[in-house]
Amino acid sequence: MAAESMSVAGRSGGGGNMMIGGTKRLAPAPGPELQEQLPVFENPVLVEDGDDLTDSDESLFSGLDDSGSDSSDEGGGGDGDEDDDGDDDDGDHKEGKNDEDNDSGVEEKKSTKDKLSKRESKISKAARKEKLAESEHILKPEHLGLTPPADEYEHDTSDEEDIRNTVGNIPMEWYKDYPHIGYDLDGKKIYKPIRNKDELDEFLDKMENPDYWRTVPDKMTGTDIRLTDDQIDLVHRLQKGQFGDAKFDPYQSSIDFFTHETMIHPVTNHPAHKRSFIPSLIEKEKVSKLVHAIKMGWIKPRKPRDDTPQYYDLWAKEDPNAILGRHKMHVPAPKLKLPGHEESYNPPPEYLLTDEERLAWEQQEPEERKLNFLPKTFGSLRAVPAFSRFIHERFERCLDLYLCPRQRKMRVNVDPDDLIPKLPKPKDLQPFPTTQALVYTGHTNLVRCISVSPSGQWLASGSDDHTVRFWEVSTARCVKTIEVEGAVKSIAWNPNPAHCLVALTVEQSVIIINPSLGDRLLYSATDQLMAAFEKPEEEAPQPAEWAAAEGEAYDTGFRLTITHNKMVKQVTWHGKGDYLATVIPDNGNAQVLIHQLSKRRSQNPFRKNKGLVQCVSFHPVRPFFFVATQRYVRVYNLLKQELTKKLMANCKWVSSMAIHPGGDNVICGSYDSRLAWFDLDLSTKPYKVLRHHKRALRGVAFHKHYPLFASASDDGTVIVCHGMVYSDLLQNPLLAPVKLLRGHQITRDLGVLDVLFHPTQPWLFSAGADATIRLFT
Repeated sequence: MAAESMSVAGRSGGGGNMMIGGTKRLAPAPGPELQEQLPVFENPVLVEDGDDLTDSDESLFSGLDDSGSDSSDEGGGGDGDEDDDGDDDDGDHKEGKNDEDNDSGVEEKKSTKDKLSKRESKISKAARKEKLAESEHILKPEHLGLTPPADEYEHDTSDEEDIRNTVGNIPMEWYKDYPHIGYDLDGKKIYKPIRNKDELDEFLDKMENPDYWRTVPDKMTGTDIRLTDDQIDLVHRLQKGQFGDAKFDPYQSSIDFFTHETMIHPVTNHPAHKRSFIPSLIEKEKVSKLVHAIKMGWIKPRKPRDDTPQYYDLWAKEDPNAILGRHKMHVPAPKLKLPGHEESYNPPPEYLLTDEERLAWEQQEPEERKLNFLPKTFGSLRAVPAFSRFIHERFERCLDLYLCPRQRKMRVNVDPDDLIPKLPKPKDLQPFPTTQALVYTGHTNLVRCISVSPSGQWLASGSDDHTVRFWEVSTARCVKTIEVEGAVKSIAWNPNPAHCLVALTVEQSVIIINPSLGDRLLYSATDQLMAAFEKPEEEAPQPAEWAAAEGEAYDTGFRLTITHNKMVKQVTWHGKGDYLATVIPDNGNAQVLIHQLSKRRSQNPFRKNKGLVQCVSFHPVRPFFFVATQRYVRVYNLLKQELTKKLMANCKWVSSMAIHPGGDNVICGSYDSRLAWFDLDLSTKPYKVLRHHKRALRGVAFHKHYPLFASASDDGTVIVCHGMVYSDLLQNPLLAPVKLLRGHQITRDLGVLDVLFHPTQPWLFSAGADATIRLFT
């Protein structure tokens, strides 16, 4: 039985090593026939008693398991004889031993399994491989004449960690907010490598790392990969448009599959099929259907193409049915001039040219001639010869038709009356001054300034003849004349009806005068108010000197004199009559001074003046102060002491300024003959610019009660305009010129120097360079 089992083991074990009594024996080498049947024989290995047999060593005994040995213990050796797969080789091998050794074999098998389970985790594959290589008792395949198999551990990467990302073909930007970048084969998260490189580290790496240029980031794992030489060569080839495989030859010679020599015998000589001689029934059915469709009119055959050229009249009338009716911008050709008497074969004698006219016609250029032919007379129509220039005329006519461009000018049908703004009739805007009523004469030089009293009874005027004259308005009688030391540049009556005072500028001084006109109680109360002033104990330094008039000057009417450093150009009163402002153009940063009459105190309201100040004015209602420079009008808030608005006059040089009694509108006159109307609630730019005058504007004025304003110019005229300001803020002011007033003579290139409205009546005063003052009512 043992011999049988040994022979079975030798037959079915595939040349395995046999363990007998603890000694090693080599099994005899099988023949070639047995080698083909037993592929397990490729790598035979001897195993000693003390060696452990791990799972990886089963590459030698493919199919060894514990079931074979268990079945052999139970007496199932017969199964092993019939088993061709070699699953129970281990059981057959142990059956070849003596029966008394079976129990010890079972115990050895169990101890081997215990050792196997304990030491399996300790011994690495590399150590086992090295141990097998060093063993002396290995039957090499070379000994048997076989080719050695490939080493399965040479390219084995199973020991390395497999970090293949299994997220698939998705945008990797989805993982930018997560700490991991994907999942490996086991479904565990692949965490992003810790990158703490900043721009400086990146730059240093770029400078110092020689492989920086061939290092690329892997988006799938977040790591840096160094490209090999083969990969770089592949990238270069693809960038050049070459094939990826360097060994591929795109220009290899083609293989001629067919011979170029004509063969005598055909390759195939099958006889023709019968179906090639019988008409197709399917095609017959299709043709019959097409014929039926053409007869029924369902299918229309193509019309033959007409290649004959088509002509049409280029200059046909614009008939909507004609071809040219579709051309909307078609311009018909101009008609030829019909022949006249001069083209008759027997024209009247006056159309025939004389010898002198014929000579002059021949010397003219063809374009300059009135007639392009010479009129001739013939006895009868039969004697008229053929026209010699017929072809030339027809050719020139054709040239005129297609070479001369014609354009249809779209006329805009605009009524001229629509272009003129709709202005109300002047009759509807009355009352306003229309005629010259009185002329105030008495000055011997040009009258520069005028002012009217609050009651409207008296008029004061200042002139270059060094006098100030007071007139009665209704009679044009000069009531009083006061001589001063220089030309009077500006004069202003105190607007407070309780005070009888007039301020005027002479050279460097502002003189306060009590004209003593009208009610005696009024001007005597004014003198008492002026005399009640008491000087303070400590006088602060002031930009101007105050001096009270005494003696003869007091009897003349002088009350106070305010002396400045430079020439004073203008003086104006505040609405309550206690403050007055002066303009000193050449005084640096103190061009504007404000004086308080009750305390006899002067102050400079501005630390610095921007530009050359031309004129100033107080707001009639609010605590605003207007300062006009050459190009701008600045509005200051005296309470807050800040700039409120800056108006752009859009003119070269502002000459005068006036404020509407409501306080929301300002007009400015300029030396470039413009009048700008500002709406303070609307914009800082002019609401409207009027260019009615031809020369420079010298003065502008508003009426206190009527919607009127006027402008005086060097052209000797005064233009009165209607300026209605509505209480509705959504409605723009209505501006309309209503009257042009003439009367002043231009003297020394100067016309009207000042203009002023009567405080209560729609009357107008004007002062001119002709030394007269005129009243228009």
